[in-house]
Amino acid sequence: MAGSDRRDELRSHLESTRAQLEATNAKIEARAGRNLFFAILSGVVFGAVFLASLLLVKDLFVLLVAVIVGIALVELAAAFRVAGRRVPRIGVVLGGLVVVGGAYFFGAEGMLLGLFAGSALLTVWRLVEGLVPAWETPRRTLVRDVFSGLFTLVYVAFLASFTVLLVAAEGGEWWVFALVLVVVSVDVGAYAAGVTLGRHKMTPRISPNKTWEGFAGAAVVATAAGIAVAVLALGQPWWVGVVIGLVVLITATGGDLTESLIKRNLGVKDMSSWIPGHGGFLDRLDSLLPSAVGVYGVALVLGAV
Repeated sequence: MAGSDRRDELRSHLESTRAQLEATNAKIEARAGRNLFFAILSGVVFGAVFLASLLLVKDLFVLLVAVIVGIALVELAAAFRVAGRRVPRIGVVLGGLVVVGGAYFFGAEGMLLGLFAGSALLTVWRLVEGLVPAWETPRRTLVRDVFSGLFTLVYVAFLASFTVLLVAAEGGEWWVFALVLVVVSVDVGAYAAGVTLGRHKMTPRISPNKTWEGFAGAAVVATAAGIAVAVLALGQPWWVGVVIGLVVLITATGGDLTESLIKRNLGVKDMSSWIPGHGGFLDRLDSLLPSAVGVYGVALVLGAV
């Protein structure tokens, strides 16, 4: 009988502990806006794939960029459709691949020409669709659809192609590594400081979970990560790391807020649910896309690309 009582007591204790853990996780998820366990697990998996492709085979990294860009383009096109804007998914993916391919084969000039060609392709694609009776729309709606598609192409494919320009340079893989490391440090610093210390909302109408305390935490962690990667991986002076950290702090935060504003205007919570704990691919690229331009600019000024 005593053994049965002990088992019941142990079972009750385990159930109580589990309930406390679930309640704590629910509070963290409500405050941070994501499932922490799945976010960390999927982040580790994608981080391993990223490092393997970047540091072992550059061509494989470019292929990875092309695949992710294609998926992100489909996500954003689908989000636009939720808002009643028809962005051709096949057309925008083909246009995006033209942009990435231009950057890979012909550098910065090829990327710009690719953007022009991809934009022309996407525009013609949508106009031809407009001739189909089932998809016929008023002229104003057709123009809106075209410009939504062009925005999708620039926002995702064009900005992502700056990583291709970076990795193509001698030692460029370390600049891409620095880019991703500092962007992740901004996310981690903002998350940790926001969850533990966050009190003052930064932009409550756009991103309710973002706080000024989180921004300060991101600034500290990003600067430290920037200095470390500049000295240890890039062979640059420490002050270059400070510049990289501050540039990425601004671009990553701005990119996060921009995507939040896009989702709010389109009436969607996440671009998709393909990545457990993170939402869609574009939900993870929002900070990286504008930061790629910022880090490329720093590398360009220093003569590294």
